[in-house]
Amino acid sequence: MGRGDGILGTNDRASLTSRRKWLKTRETWLVVLGVVLHAVYMLSIFDIYFKTPIVHGMDPVTPRFHTPAKRLVLLVADGLRADKFFEPDSGGNYRAPFLRNVIKQQGRWGVSHARPPTESRPGHVSIIAGFYEDPSAVTKGWKANPVEFDSVFNQSRHTFAFGSPDIVPIFCGALPHSTWKTYPHEFEDFATVVDDIAARVYNLLEDYYRDNRTSYIFTADHGMSDKGSHGDGHPTNTDTPLVAWGAGVKYPRPISSSNHSDCGFRFVDEHMHDAPTPTEWGLHDLERVDVNQADIAPLMSTLLGMPCPVNSVGSLPRDYINFNEATEVEAVLANTKQILNQFLRKSQIKQSNSISFKPFKPLSDYTSILDQIEELISGKDYEAAMKLAENLRSLALQGLHYFQTYDWLMLMSVISLGYIGWMIYLVIHVLQSYTSLPVQLLRKEFTNYQRDDYKKVQFCGCLLMGVISTLLFLERSPPLYHAYTTMTVFLWTQIFSEYQFIKASWKLLHGRRVYYAAKILATCAVSVFILEFLVNSFTERKLYTLYFLVAGVVGSLYLYKSIPWRSGIPIFVCAVCWFLSVFTLMPAEIPENTYLVIGSGAMIIVIGIAARWLDLHAGGNKYWISLCNHEKKKPKFPMLFLLQALFVGLSSIMVPLSTSHRTQKQELLALHQFINWSIAGFSMILPLFSANSLLSRLTSIFLGFAPTFLLLSIGYEAIFYGALSLVLVAWILFENTLLYVRKVKRPSASMKNLEDNVLELDDRYLQLFDMRIPLIFMVLFNVAFFGTGNFASIASFEISSVYRFITIFNPFLMAALLIFKLFIPFMLVIAITKMNKLPRSGCYFLVILVSDVMTLHFFFLVRNTGSWMEIGNSISHFGIMSAQVVFVLLLFALTNIYTKDIHIGSVNPSSQKAM
Repeated sequence: MGRGDGILGTNDRASLTSRRKWLKTRETWLVVLGVVLHAVYMLSIFDIYFKTPIVHGMDPVTPRFHTPAKRLVLLVADGLRADKFFEPDSGGNYRAPFLRNVIKQQGRWGVSHARPPTESRPGHVSIIAGFYEDPSAVTKGWKANPVEFDSVFNQSRHTFAFGSPDIVPIFCGALPHSTWKTYPHEFEDFATVVDDIAARVYNLLEDYYRDNRTSYIFTADHGMSDKGSHGDGHPTNTDTPLVAWGAGVKYPRPISSSNHSDCGFRFVDEHMHDAPTPTEWGLHDLERVDVNQADIAPLMSTLLGMPCPVNSVGSLPRDYINFNEATEVEAVLANTKQILNQFLRKSQIKQSNSISFKPFKPLSDYTSILDQIEELISGKDYEAAMKLAENLRSLALQGLHYFQTYDWLMLMSVISLGYIGWMIYLVIHVLQSYTSLPVQLLRKEFTNYQRDDYKKVQFCGCLLMGVISTLLFLERSPPLYHAYTTMTVFLWTQIFSEYQFIKASWKLLHGRRVYYAAKILATCAVSVFILEFLVNSFTERKLYTLYFLVAGVVGSLYLYKSIPWRSGIPIFVCAVCWFLSVFTLMPAEIPENTYLVIGSGAMIIVIGIAARWLDLHAGGNKYWISLCNHEKKKPKFPMLFLLQALFVGLSSIMVPLSTSHRTQKQELLALHQFINWSIAGFSMILPLFSANSLLSRLTSIFLGFAPTFLLLSIGYEAIFYGALSLVLVAWILFENTLLYVRKVKRPSASMKNLEDNVLELDDRYLQLFDMRIPLIFMVLFNVAFFGTGNFASIASFEISSVYRFITIFNPFLMAALLIFKLFIPFMLVIAITKMNKLPRSGCYFLVILVSDVMTLHFFFLVRNTGSWMEIGNSISHFGIMSAQVVFVLLLFALTNIYTKDIHIGSVNPSSQKAM
C-alpha cells in the first residue's frame, strides 16, 4: 500500500475502484448509524428529564384530630400578582377593600410563591392537588396532566365549582361528588371584581349557616408582568396574594422580632423567606406569612380535617392554623406521613425492579423516628415532636427527589459515553479515509493479527451487550433503556476494534516533536472555545456581533501579512464582517418595511454586477486565479446573467404590489400570485445553466435564490441575505489566499492526489489546520438563523410574507415556505465548501463531529423546570442539534446538484480540474 492510501485494513490487491466502492458503502452505513443514534438518544431526555413524579398505590392518611371547619371556600383569581393586589391604585384607593379589611381584622395574609411555569393549569394543580407541574405534561403539549392524580376535591364529601372552562373540568369532569359550571372564555377576573365576589360569597354563607364553621382562602394561580404576559420565574409572575380567614384560621398578629425572624429559607421561586414588606402596601405592621403555592393544598385539607391529597408535596404552614399544640402536632404528623407514604411507594417500586438496589440512607430507620414522635406526643413533649416530624417531612421530600432522579446517573453516563464514542469513531474514520497518515508504519504491527483481534473484540462486545440486556430485562427496564445501552456498547466495540490503529497513531504522535502535540491541543482548545461560544449564542444572539467584529480584524490582519493591502482583499474582509455584525443587534421580531426589501433587491443586483465583472476581468490577478473564468470562452447562455438580474428586479417590484392588497385587506390577485410563483420557480432553475467556474456559478446561485428570498421577506432580513453573501465571498477570498500562500511556500502532500488514493479526482487530504473549515461553517450556518430571528421557533418568523404566494390559510404550505426561506442562506454557506477542494464526505463528517460537541452540551442543558417556553426552548435546542446529522446531509445533497460540475483553477492558470 502506498503512502497515499488513507484507508486501513484494505487488501493491497484490491483495485482503486473497489476501494472507493468500499468507502462509499462504509460511509452510507455510517450515516445510517448516525441517524439512528441521534434519533434514539434524542428520546432519552424524556426518560431522564420528563418522567412523571406521580405514583399510585398509597392509602390516604386519616387525620387523628377534629377541626372547627365543616366547609371551605376557595377563591382563585386569574393572573393576579401580589403587589398589584396589596398596593393602592394611582388614586390612592386599595383595589380590594373587603379582603384588606379581612387581613387587618379577621385572618392571616402573605405571599404565595408559585413555581414556573406560571400558567393557569399548573397553578391550579399546585393549589388544589399540592404538587407542581408534572414534567411529563410536555408529551401532552402542556394541555393536560398525562397521569391521574389526587386532589382536595377528591377527598371532599362534595365539591361545588364555578370557574374557567380550561380549569374546572380538569378537577371535576370525572368527579361524581361534584357540581360544577364554567363561565364563558370572554369572562375576565380583575382584583376589583374578585373582591366583590369574595364579599358576596362570604356574606351569603355566613347569613345562611350562622355556625362560624366555614373557612375561606383567597389566592391566585399566577401573577402577570407589566406587558400582560406570564409563564417565567420573574417575581411579578411567581408572587401571588394569599388571604385566609374563618374557622380554624389564626387572627391577625402585629409584627415583632419574636415572631418575624429571618430563617434564610428559600421558596420554590428562589425568593428569600421574610422578604421585607413594601411600605406602599400599608401592611408592614402586621405579620406576613409567605408559603409555597403547593402548601395551600395541605392547609385546606387540615382546616377541613380531611386526608391530604396523596400526591401532594406541600408542607402545612402552621402559622395559618389556629389549633392547640396537640392538634397542631397531629396535623403536621399527618402531613408528614402522607409525604412519607409517597417516598415508601417509590422506594418499593424501585426496589422491586432493581437487582442492586441503593436505598435512601437517611430514611433507612424511618419507623424508629415515627415511634419516637409517637412517644413524644404521648409524653406531651409537643415541641420536640413537632421538630422531629418536620425534619422527617423534609427528609421524605429529599427522598422523593432521590428516587425521581434514581436512574439519572446511569442514563446520563450511557448517553454521554454514546456521544463521546460516536465522536471518537468519526475521528477514526476521517483519519483513516481522508488523511495522509503513513499507514506503512502500522502494517507490520497488525496485518497478521488484525482479523483475529477484530473477532475477539466483537465477541467481547456482543457478550457485554448480552449481559447488560439481561440485567435490564431482569430489572424490567423500559425498551428504550436497552436501545441506549446497545448503541453505546456497539460504538465502543467498533472503537476497540481499531485498537491497533489507535495504538500506532499514538506511537506516531509520541515520536513527533512536542510542538506538534501542542498544535493538536491548541486546535482542540480553540475548537471547544468556538463551539461553547455557539452554544451560548442560542440564548444571546448578540454574541455574533462580537464574533464578526473580532473576525473582521483578525482575518484582515492575517491576510495583511500574506498579501499586500493594495489587493483590497484585507479591507474587504474586515468591512463585510463588520457589516454583518449589525444584524444580530436588531430585534428578532422583524418590523415590516417594504422599502428596505426593494432597496435590498437593488443591492443584490449591484453585488451580482460586481461579481460578474470580477469573473470576467480579474482572472489575471493571482489571488483570484482559481475563482474566475480563465478560458474566456463565449458562455452557452450569454443572456443568463441579465435574465437573473431581471427576475431580481421583478421580485422587488412584486413585493409592494403584493403587500398593498394585504394592507388594504383585499385578496391577493390571481395574476400576482401566478407571477410570484413563476419568478420563484424559474429563478431557482437558472443557476444550473450558468458557467462552471467557481465565481460564475456562485454568483448565479446567489442571484437565483434572491427572488424567492425577497418575496418571502418583510424587512431587514432581505439586506441580511446580501450581507451574508458578501461574508461568504470574503471567506472564499480568505481560503483562496491560504491556498495560494501554502502552495507558494511549500508543496504539501495534502495538496497532491496520488495515484492510489480513494479520494475524488481533485480532492485533497485533510490536515489539522483544516479544522477551521467546519468551525467557520458552523458559525455561518448558525448565523444564517440568528441573523434574522429565533433559532428554536419557526413561530417567531413573521408569516405575513407567505400571503404573497397563497390566498387562503394553509398552515402546512405556510410552514413549508417559511422553512424554505431559512434554507436559502444555508445553500450559499454549503456551496462554497467546493472552494477548499476538501472531500465533501470528509467535510460532512467533520461538521457532524463539531455539531455533536454542541449536542452533548445541550443534552445537559435540557430543563424540566421553568416556564413552558424555557423548557420548550431547551428541548428544541437539543433536538435541532441532534437533527443536524440529517439536516446537513440533505443540504449537502441539494447543493451538490448546483455545484457538482464546478471547475476550479489551480495556481497555474493552465491547470484546471473538474470536481
